[in-house]
Amino acid sequence: MSAPLLQVSDLTVTHHHAGGATRAVDRVSFTLRGGEALVLLGESGSGKTTVARSLLGLPGRSARATGRIVLDGQDLRSLDERALSGIRGRRVGYVPQDPTGSLDPLRRIGAQLTEVLRRHGAADSRRAARGAVPALLESVGIADPDRVARSFPHELSGGQRQRAAIALAVCCGPRLLVADEPTTALDALVQAQVLDLFGRLRAERGIALLLVTHDLAVARGTGGTVAVMRAGRVVETGPADQILDHPAHPFTTDLVTAQPGTPR
Repeated sequence: MSAPLLQVSDLTVTHHHAGGATRAVDRVSFTLRGGEALVLLGESGSGKTTVARSLLGLPGRSARATGRIVLDGQDLRSLDERALSGIRGRRVGYVPQDPTGSLDPLRRIGAQLTEVLRRHGAADSRRAARGAVPALLESVGIADPDRVARSFPHELSGGQRQRAAIALAVCCGPRLLVADEPTTALDALVQAQVLDLFGRLRAERGIALLLVTHDLAVARGTGGTVAVMRAGRVVETGPADQILDHPAHPFTTDLVTAQPGTPR
């Protein structure tokens, strides 16, 4: 078995505020290998998004993080902001819940992809970067890449915008993809297509996927390992089908019962 790509050990994130301090993440640990998927499943406020953003070095403005986050043998928590900004996009891709969080509404999709490729040195020249755009859009399932490249985000459907955001996240060949509720605003058909795309990226490129969701159907559709979070802690971890069909922890049982009709 290959060595873990990502190792998170005793990650704790505390938010400090005028009234004191709130522990959003409490001693969370997990490992993830290339091509694998880990789903952080939990209700709003469970700490799953804070874990995901901590991998990017963005736990929150008032947050203090402790523990270790090791990617490819490098402790990300030892890096300063300049070094982390070089890792975001290049070694770790991020797909937000709302694609407008990563897409500039005033710039065409092609220009945005070109800029990211040049910023991270993934293309030798601006001309080469522009030439790579159609294939990148096609690789994430966009059927008319030339038109989409010329389009502004508001000219695209919700599914196309999310695919364009995924293209931005993976265009520089990251080893790890972090996706935070990436299908929430999509209908069931497009949601399934996006999850299939994540599966293809894992199989074809060996990308490791960490996906945050509250939706059991999304967790099942992603597969891999599911880690159930409650109040900042992981309360149960295991293969997706095992966790969703035969939960062992009472909280997971309640979570599954609260979402009847989840396809099996």
